[in-house]
Amino acid sequence: MTERVHRLAITAGEPAGIGPDLCVQLAQQNHPCELVVIANAKLLTARAQQLDLPLEIIPFQKNTQCIKTPHRVGRLSVLDIPLADTVMPGQLNVKNAPAVLKSIDAAITGCQQGLFDALVTGPVHKGIINEAGIAFTGHTEYLAQQTGGYPVMMLATEGLRVALVTTHLPLKDVAAAITQERLAHVIDTLLQDLHSKLGINKPRILVCGLNPHAGEDGHLGSEETEIITPVLQRFRDRGMNVQGPLSADTLFTRETLQQADVVLAMYHDQGLPVLKHMGFGKAVNITLGLPIIRTSVDHGTALALAGTGQARANSLSYAISVADEMARHMKTQQAQSVA
Repeated sequence: MTERVHRLAITAGEPAGIGPDLCVQLAQQNHPCELVVIANAKLLTARAQQLDLPLEIIPFQKNTQCIKTPHRVGRLSVLDIPLADTVMPGQLNVKNAPAVLKSIDAAITGCQQGLFDALVTGPVHKGIINEAGIAFTGHTEYLAQQTGGYPVMMLATEGLRVALVTTHLPLKDVAAAITQERLAHVIDTLLQDLHSKLGINKPRILVCGLNPHAGEDGHLGSEETEIITPVLQRFRDRGMNVQGPLSADTLFTRETLQQADVVLAMYHDQGLPVLKHMGFGKAVNITLGLPIIRTSVDHGTALALAGTGQARANSLSYAISVADEMARHMKTQQAQSVA
């Protein structure tokens, strides 16, 4: 039986950044899935010329019955999104910010309608979107708002996955945001999606404490004893492999990580510096807890590299591979639930 070919939507992100460059570079590679880039077609053509790379643009036909075929080198299927103004690589333009969100919206709609099997997002610039008068804290929160999901942000590289209880919050607001209800929901989502979307049957989760030394039995903070430990115990009582709270300064050792499928950090900069040290440029951002599959690059817009040929598509290629794999696991789970 021939394995199913998945169709992935790829948003190029900020037009003035390296997102378009990465999409052009992707066109030069083989991929076992079908890739549909959602961006401005003229921008992609212009960027390919700047990079001196061959590119044939194929307008994407919005037809769910269209046979899905693997990507062909030198071509890109493109769902065209108009831009309001000319794009200069490396120069942000507030007039083009709405088009960035239109591309994301088109991808979300396509996933919800079954047109796409997964979404892979290129880097956006939060600042210029907000300057355009659009309140935007990040892809993760925007996708949750548009799909009705409850997102859990997880980054992965070879040998390490790190999920977050809180995402893009000022540090002064983190402790108040960590409630028993929020922590339980995040762990529930991890357990469910690691199984259904990543094929891990019995996930092993290591949970960081919030405070230094995991609170030192309450001497360095009470969040561990009053919030984190009671929640973890409820999961352990259900037979789940959830360990912690553990001191973050000793958790990220090779021996300890071998005992885990994912580390759950309490806030953004508690776990992600370690992961990015291990695999920057070779990591993927995965949003769990959504009704659609979404992965993303682990880096920003890199405006200074746009149009120079110095950007590298490693992270985007990895994000595509992970999204394709997640789509396969999802289809398998759905088939088993129907059988």
